[in-house]
Amino acid sequence: MEWLTETRWSPYAVGIGIGVLSWLTFVISKKPVGCSTAFARTSGMIEKVFRGEKVEQKLYYQEVKPVIDWEWMLVLGIVFGAFLSSLLSGDFQLRWVPSRWISVFGPAPVPRVIMAVIGGIFLGFGARWAGGCTSGHGISGTLQLALSSWISAVCFFVGGIAAAFLLFNLIG
Repeated sequence: MEWLTETRWSPYAVGIGIGVLSWLTFVISKKPVGCSTAFARTSGMIEKVFRGEKVEQKLYYQEVKPVIDWEWMLVLGIVFGAFLSSLLSGDFQLRWVPSRWISVFGPAPVPRVIMAVIGGIFLGFGARWAGGCTSGHGISGTLQLALSSWISAVCFFVGGIAAAFLLFNLIG
């Protein structure tokens, strides 16, 4: 059980774990692993607080019901699992600005939060537009050898590298 307290796990063990999780997800729920739909459902649940049942009449939310489902619980489990893992490994700390960001842009949290929100909006928009997120296409889709998922996964890496280069080398 010492592996539970390590700050970094073997990427091979993690890859095998994700593969087993994907396999179990297909067997149990007959759906691929994905997270972005949970965020769309959450936006519907938030809107439902303000607009009531009218939200469910929207065409989009008739397809993506604003309810808590297994994907929503998966996202909750990811957050809880990451928190628990950081506690067990002794690596937990509250930090608004990572050290790489501080070295380029300084310690102010506001620019970092603004960039994180902008990045999150682009990621969410792209995930919904592409019909899947990094986990949906990058894990489940490539696992099924779907060409669209392989193209998406390559674009995730190219886009991420380009954004990091632009941000840290040209702007910073």
